[in-house]
Amino acid sequence: MQFIKSANFTHVFQAITTLHDLTSPAKALLRFAGDQKIFLFYGDMGAGKTTFIKTICSELAVTDRVSSPTFSIVNEYESPAGPVYHFDFYRLKRESEAMDLGFEDYLYSGNYCLIEWPEKVSGLLPQEYVEITLAHVSDQERKLTGRILP
Repeated sequence: MQFIKSANFTHVFQAITTLHDLTSPAKALLRFAGDQKIFLFYGDMGAGKTTFIKTICSELAVTDRVSSPTFSIVNEYESPAGPVYHFDFYRLKRESEAMDLGFEDYLYSGNYCLIEWPEKVSGLLPQEYVEITLAHVSDQERKLTGRILP
């Protein structure tokens, strides 16, 4: 793993990994994020966002079954550190739909918020967060790139 610091943000570049070996990148990302609990996940459909979130939840000792909240929009999981909120905004047409479900209350709760398709709610996001991009390398390999903003 390579860390690069700049004036505006810190980058962390994770070596290419398989979808079956996400534990090390998940542990590294949580260490890298420190106290930051807002995580935005970018990537094409099928890039592995939900799969990576499942691994992160495992590292957070979530005992609930982690699944994609594509239809429910948000899933809440229990962990020893408190609730973990998992959002999937893929189906949203307007940011107001996120407001209607109380997104800002979740966002500013101080709990982990793991957000898929954050570009659908870009106007509602806080200034500080961890951004993770998953890119296809092959059918089973992904490149993970993360940065903390600002």
